Amino acid sequence: MSISLKKKKYIISAAGDGIGFEISKKIINAGGKVFLTDKDPKKIEKINKNKNFRNKIFAECIDCTDAKEVRNYFNKIKSQKKINGLINNIGIAGPTEYIENINIDEWKNTINTNLNSHFYYTKFAIPLLKKSTKASIINLSSTAGIFGFAQRTPYTASKWAIIGLTKTLAMELGKYKIRVNAICPGSVEGDRMERVVNAKAKLTKTNPKNVKKEFESMVSLGTFVTKEDIASMAFFLLSKDSENISGQIISVDGNTERMN
Repeated sequence: MSISLKKKKYIISAAGDGIGFEISKKIINAGGKVFLTDKDPKKIEKINKNKNFRNKIFAECIDCTDAKEVRNYFNKIKSQKKINGLINNIGIAGPTEYIENINIDEWKNTINTNLNSHFYYTKFAIPLLKKSTKASIINLSSTAGIFGFAQRTPYTASKWAIIGLTKTLAMELGKYKIRVNAICPGSVEGDRMERVVNAKAKLTKTNPKNVKKEFESMVSLGTFVTKEDIASMAFFLLSKDSENISGQIISVDGNTERMN
């Protein structure tokens, strides 16, 4: 039996493309509506011009790291009366470098983007989620938030923090029947992972093909996952089928055995 999200409403950050947009498509295909944000105006314009998404996806250009912008956005969204789910999808790779050489501003930007934005969105979404029945929050962490990841300290630190945030929010919000879970993707196929591979190859003076093989060798199934894999798990966690699942850290990674 197919899952229906008819009349359900969801907010997704950084969803102009990639995993966030893949989740959006699954939601609208199940009858739901999506309020997505992204900082790239070209992506937002493209989505809003697509007739297939009219009255289904409502996209707006927002800098998720700016607390005032996020607050103003939620002041607009509150006219929806209630929201059934929030997906904190925003995240950047951050610098690939040994910690003594990491630029302080790059460190701050990675933490601000990957952690503080989750706080902002969650803080302002909670009043709307409380008005819903059995709402769901999904935070995107990473297998780096479980194992650690050499030469990726800012990213790793932010993703470990998301695990702690998820566990604590599940405790705080359970009495309102709001479930909170984290998805930990492994290496996800696409441009972003290619940039990570190339950055490590440059740092370690290694061929990018060898770096990719090294990453694949850390996984039991020996392959990268896809954005569709992550979106499928998110869709499940939004649905009625997961209504008693909360406080869980769920890896979608082909079983990462190690990170280095």
